[in-house]
Amino acid sequence: MNRIPHRGRSPQGLVRCFGAAVLLCLTWSVAAAGQTPTAQAQRAPTHLACSKLASKILARSVDYCVDLPANYSSTHERYPVLYFLHGLFEDYRAWDENGGKTVLDSMLQRGSIGPFLVVLPNAGRRSFYVNSYDGRERYEDFLIRELVPAIDRQYRTIPNPGARGISGVSMGGYGSLHLAMRYPDVFGSVSAQGAALVASLPHPLPSSGPWAFYQRVLAEAFGDPVNVSYWDANNPLTLAEHPEKFLNLEIYFDCGTQDRFGFENGAETLDRILNQHDFPHIFALRTGGHGWSYLRKYLRYALQFHWSCFRVYERSSSARAAAVGR
Repeated sequence: MNRIPHRGRSPQGLVRCFGAAVLLCLTWSVAAAGQTPTAQAQRAPTHLACSKLASKILARSVDYCVDLPANYSSTHERYPVLYFLHGLFEDYRAWDENGGKTVLDSMLQRGSIGPFLVVLPNAGRRSFYVNSYDGRERYEDFLIRELVPAIDRQYRTIPNPGARGISGVSMGGYGSLHLAMRYPDVFGSVSAQGAALVASLPHPLPSSGPWAFYQRVLAEAFGDPVNVSYWDANNPLTLAEHPEKFLNLEIYFDCGTQDRFGFENGAETLDRILNQHDFPHIFALRTGGHGWSYLRKYLRYALQFHWSCFRVYERSSSARAAAVGR
């Protein structure tokens, strides 16, 4: 899929995109108008398969679930994969308990999207999906080196970045952007909703007020006291300054205009950085707050984005295969 230029947004989340992204925009417009769906409707709900992965890197077993298409066990098809990263103080069950699965099932039943796997790893309450500053919790290494290969071995995935996306909310939005920008050879598309983006931290962090909260939640991943240099090195806003390292990555992110943590400011900063580097992307501010109350209303945009990326990859792969067969 060609990269999608960001050209504008409104508080209601109006996004205009061009070029190869016309497919994405048309799909959203058709779905909103209640017209003919873009994929074959899946009448039965998806199925959660949960297990544990014994991690040598973390020296423990990690819980995860995979949300499987309804017909997964009755076909021999291979499927794209979306990794969904939960937020702060949540775990891998948040997708099911807070309505993510319901949104996915509804979109499949309407034919707004087609089938793909959703992988739901447990990341602890405050890992931020990075390797911790003290080296004790190498979650980033676990996800890239152990979890992704294990999923590709166990399930009928399409083991290619073009058919593998990553998404997340809040802390998970931070993690999805961080991992995708660092590993574009693993993930071809990334979305983040209400991502925990903070441009800079005061040094030292104040021991009272709002910054004291950040000190508590960041300590596990970034040191106690927080090592500001380590925070900066892992921050998606820092990584975004070097888009030459993820040239083919498809990026979508949005945030609520009433985000209680003020993360819309970080989202606008990311938008500004990518625009300064002329890196095409989709960004939207949408009316709403933070977390699952926001996500239940707007998760559909991220899922539609990834489905559109998967479709374009599938079409380009089919075209290449046809050309080779001539």
